[in-house]
Formats: sequence, C-alpha cells, structure tokens
Amino acid sequence: MPKKPWILRLSNELLKDVLDHIEADPERAVSIDRRAYLSVESFRPPSPPLPLQAQDIGHFRLVCTRFAELGLPHQFTRIATRFSEAGFKRLEKISSRANLVRHTKKFSYLVPNFYVEGRARIGELFRTANGELQKFDPTYFEQKAAEQRRIIRSGEDVRVLKKAMRAFRSLQHIQILRLQNEADRHLIDYLEDNQGLPIPFVDLKWAPACTHATRTLGEAANFAESPFTRFSGPMMNLQTARVMMEPIPSIVNTLSVHLTCLELHFDDGNNNLEKIRELSGLLKIVFSAAKNMQAVHLGFPSRHPLEVGFEEIFHNVCWEKLRAFGVQSWRLTAEEIISMARRHRHTLRGLRLRDVQLKEGSMWKEVLAMLRAEMEHLDWVSLRRVDYAKNFDEVWRDSMEVPDYPAGVASDSDEEDDFDAHFSLQGDITDSEDGDSFTHSNADTDQGPDANELALSPDTTASLPFCTCSRSSFPASADDLGDNGRFVTYQQRKLWEKWVVGRCPEHS
Repeated sequence: MPKKPWILRLSNELLKDVLDHIEADPERAVSIDRRAYLSVESFRPPSPPLPLQAQDIGHFRLVCTRFAELGLPHQFTRIATRFSEAGFKRLEKISSRANLVRHTKKFSYLVPNFYVEGRARIGELFRTANGELQKFDPTYFEQKAAEQRRIIRSGEDVRVLKKAMRAFRSLQHIQILRLQNEADRHLIDYLEDNQGLPIPFVDLKWAPACTHATRTLGEAANFAESPFTRFSGPMMNLQTARVMMEPIPSIVNTLSVHLTCLELHFDDGNNNLEKIRELSGLLKIVFSAAKNMQAVHLGFPSRHPLEVGFEEIFHNVCWEKLRAFGVQSWRLTAEEIISMARRHRHTLRGLRLRDVQLKEGSMWKEVLAMLRAEMEHLDWVSLRRVDYAKNFDEVWRDSMEVPDYPAGVASDSDEEDDFDAHFSLQGDITDSEDGDSFTHSNADTDQGPDANELALSPDTTASLPFCTCSRSSFPASADDLGDNGRFVTYQQRKLWEKWVVGRCPEHS
C-alpha cells in the first residue's frame, strides 16, 4: 500500500500554521481589556482580502476534504454583508450551508446612505449640475435608489437577516458600519455644497439608513434568539433611539440581557435635548438589563461635547464585571467621573476619558488623585485631549472641526505596535464592489479611523524626557502635577496617565 504524501501526514496544528502564514488566524482576537480591543474588533471595518491570499486559501482548500475543512475558518469566521440585492443573495447562500455558518463568530452589516423617498430625482439633478457630476453615470445612482426601494418594500432584507441570524449559532459580535464608494461620496459632497438649490431633487441621509438597519437587524436577532454578546456601532444616529423604543421595548430588553460589550459612537451630537432624553430612556433599559457587561464605550463628536449629566445617561448603574469603560466628548464635573469610577474600583482595568472637559469648579487633579489612590486593578487610563470647558470654548468656539492632535505634536495613536491586525473577508461565494469604503464615526477630526478608537490601554508614547524609576522626581501628590485649572497641555496629560498607574514615564 503506497504511503501518503508527506504533506498529508502533517498534523492539523502544523497545517494551521501554514495557513496562518498565508493569512492571520481569523479567530485570533484582542482581549476585551486590552487597549486595541475596540479599535480593532469593534470600530475597524473588515479588510477586503488581498487577491493572492484569497487565491492561496482557495487553492489550499481544493487539495482534499481535510484541507477544505481546515481552511473554512479563514473564510467564514467573519462575514460582512452589504445592503444590496447581491449582498443578501450571497448571505442567503452562506446561511444555507451548515458547514460554513458553524464557524461564523462576527457579522458586519455594511449599509449605505438611503435615498429619501420622493427626493431621488437623479436625472433632474444631473441636468442642473452644470457638469460638476459629469464624470459619473446617473444610471448608477438611479439603479441604486431603485434597488433600495425594492429591498425595503419587499422586506427581503428582514427575511434574509432572520435566516442568517438563525443559522449563525456561534455568533458573538454584531457590527453596523456605514458604507460609501467614490461615486456616493462625490454626490454627497455635491449635495452638501449646494444646499441652497431651489428644488431639492435628491436627498441622501444616513439617519434613516442607520435606523432601518438597527431595527431590522435587532428584529432578526430577537426572532432567531441569537447568541451574540457584543454590539458595535461606530456611527450611530440619535434618531435610532426613538425608533427602537417605539415598537416593543421588551425586544431591546431581551437582546440586552446577554450583552457583555457595547460600543456606540453617535455622529450627531448637537445637544438635541429631546433626542438625548430618548437615548437616555433606551440606554436605561439596556444598561439595567445587561448585568454581565464587561466593556462600554459611549461617544459623541468632538466638536459637539455633550452637556447632559453623566447619570442622566448611565442611571447610576453598577456592573459587577466591568473591565473597560470609556466616554468621549462630554462636559462633566470631577465628582461625576469619580462616582462612576468608584462604583467599579474593584474590577475596572481600563478607563478612557477622551475629549472630556471639566466644568467650572472642578479640577483634573481631583480625578487623578482618586484614580491613583482607590482604583485597585487599573492598568491604564487614557486622557487624550482632556481639557477644561472654558478653555475649549475660547480656543475652538469659531472652529467647525476639532483637530486630531495639537499643531506641532505628533499624533498619539491608540494602535498597539505588537498586535498585527489583519482580518479578511473571504469565501467560496464572493460579492465584491471595487471602490467601497467604510465610513467611521465623527470622533476627533470627524474623519479617518483614529476617530473611533477606544483603545483599551493608555495612548501614551514610548518616552517622556526623564526617568523616574527611583521615584526621586516622580510627583509625590496630585498637587505636584501642575494642574492649573485652566487648560491641559499635551505633556501634562502624558505624565498624568503614567502617574495614575504609578509607572515611570520613560521605561514603563
């Protein structure tokens, strides 16, 4: 009897190593209390596969049945679906194959802006555009608008999503992302630049798209009793809260019971108090039901800091298992931050206070002193662009955008140098559209990927000008941190981040 070829005599572990050299293991994930968890796992879109990698994985799976099985996780652990007829057709095919969906742990829903009903007169718009849109074919936009109407009116999205959620019995993470290609971006930019048009021929909105996607995906997950425990929305809209509360609040409660991670960043933080109160009501249901919460992020655009009380949103909830907590773009008192941290001092390992501004009468040294003295397990604290509300208003009052980092200072990224994040979307069933991109939330500069990162570790650079390993020059108390109660410099907050956890700014 002939011997098996040597490659077939290799163990599964060695073959998986071979696959890992072609593409990183898709099941490799960042720990929930690591700095990169939210930036990599929640707010970063799935990367399209490199052609050669996809081809190599496909060829590997064609060798034999055993190789085909070993390669499945590289193609179907993470599935992304566009809101399109082709996207739903692909998703339905995948959902019908039990050997594929048993590997699926993360589902990304990629949704474009919606054309507002009655305001999709694209032909008329192009005729009045004076050539500014001439590089694009109006037929593309007309077909896309018609496709959206067909999907919504037929309920095809709901039907397929229900089937998929029922099939994904190993699902852990659901993510909703905004999707745009070059043509969409150009049209949106043109509409924004010409808002004074006498006749609004076309209107493209993210709010109805986000609302529809959240409602239908929630309905499907509830129908299928989905086992997911993590939800990410890096560009949510406040209008969604109203819609989610309208039908059956019990659905929200049911979906929230098993949540361990919730990461939301809202793209419209214009302090619309009515919408904020609706969000408050929704989050009260979610936070109260989610007894097993381990990581929470709630953020708003940097240019519009939220000015409602902390507990109007968090309702004095205490999570017994919370390990990472972050907020972005909020005006708070020192006591509000201290109260929240103190409730979780026995479990919290990471605390992010990005773009948080202290109100009149509070000082950062009060917060820092408490964190250093009472937080038993705190591994890191991130204070990126913290400030005082009065100084923020004086500096940025007449500005439309808040920059990602101060002029003349290198960006302090939240990425981890030692984590190679490369995730792919591959499969036997493909559905590609060149030029698509994933739009992130409007944090920081309201542009680009750094806007959305709630990295679960300090966003501190490798070194500061001096070593304090001997503690000879390490500030002895919060009074020695140089907090003047008026503004915070880049160098100050870098030192503060290290001081809170008691580490040398240079060598830790």
